[in-house]
Amino acid sequence: MTTIILKPHKEESLKRFHPWVFSGAIARVVLDASHKAAAPEEGELVAVRSSNDDILGVGHWQVGSIAVRILAFGVEQLPKDYWQQRIRAAYQVRETLGLVREDNNTFRLIHGEGDFVPGLIVDVYADTAVVQAHSVGIHCCRNEIAKAIVTEVPQVQAVYYKSDDTLPFKAPIEGEKTGWLHRHGDMASLRKDDEFWSQENGLSFRIDWLRGQKTGFFIDQRENRALVERYAKGKDVLNMFCYTGGFSLYAMRGGAKQVDSVDVSQKAIDLVEANVAKNFPKAKNHRAVTADAFEYLSAQKAAGSTYDLIILDPPAFAKHRDAVKNALRGYQRINAKAIEMIRPGGILFTFSCSQAVDKEAFRLAVFSAAAQVGRKVRILHQLHQPQDHPINIYHPEGEYLKGLILYIE
Repeated sequence: MTTIILKPHKEESLKRFHPWVFSGAIARVVLDASHKAAAPEEGELVAVRSSNDDILGVGHWQVGSIAVRILAFGVEQLPKDYWQQRIRAAYQVRETLGLVREDNNTFRLIHGEGDFVPGLIVDVYADTAVVQAHSVGIHCCRNEIAKAIVTEVPQVQAVYYKSDDTLPFKAPIEGEKTGWLHRHGDMASLRKDDEFWSQENGLSFRIDWLRGQKTGFFIDQRENRALVERYAKGKDVLNMFCYTGGFSLYAMRGGAKQVDSVDVSQKAIDLVEANVAKNFPKAKNHRAVTADAFEYLSAQKAAGSTYDLIILDPPAFAKHRDAVKNALRGYQRINAKAIEMIRPGGILFTFSCSQAVDKEAFRLAVFSAAAQVGRKVRILHQLHQPQDHPINIYHPEGEYLKGLILYIE
């Protein structure tokens, strides 16, 4: 196996179990004798050693500032049953959390570094697992991963691969980036993929992993949606950036007087309406609107409309650190518009899923919005990602979702 030798004193982070080796920490690369190329191939398994020749771990080589993502520490070879071990351990955690139930068959099975498998995301929807690779190394292992999932997760009978938007753009990738990795018999062929349903806390959601965002659903807001249900009774609710309408359905089950769901995508609105019809076929207290969020809020303000409860769950305003300043302005602007429209004694749920924006910066943007409007605001809850999106204690960068529940006088 090719061996990566680090510069002196650059092994400290690995000894603290941080799973990334940065390119600037590498002193030299010792290629395996049978290696034909002048450098490791992207996605290749490499061993990592210190300048003193201590064994540090084994991981996937990649091109970029993060040169190696460590899969196992203190060894130079992965055990033959590595993927079974990691999938089994992750599933046991989800069982311990009580997420595997008759009324809840939707959960994240593998959350990258949070489950000690950098570059891998696996979401389970009823009998189907959707796999996303964020590195070429994971892409190369996709069939082994699928086999391990089917072996270790009893409910899963099919594995779909969806990595066309997550793999490095310029990487030399062999094989398909999307498609079925496994189907048990004819079970998947008997079902139309765009009519697939999954259960979350007793609510049914249509999952469109073929054309939907991410793996088809935002599982990371499950616990926060449940909080909306607690606060929704008798309230007029506005769910901005609604996507599949998750917050809307929980608000309706919580007894909301009226729920308005807004998204700029007509496909998202179609999903919302399908989900509402499935769960509340006789409901007359839901309205779905296709509109830009900023334009909708401006138009509603001009019309004098107000709400008791507003949810702001926008897509990532900053996908990298260079965009943070503009993102914070965006968060301030959208929160100011929402705070203006909340009735006295109302509630605002506001979120950021931008990993580049830390929780203090987000909180400051929301504070600035409240000061701009001049309302009295209390923080009731500080929110984050749920238990099946764990944060590796050695990898704090894994904390990405942050949110606030605010009481507006």
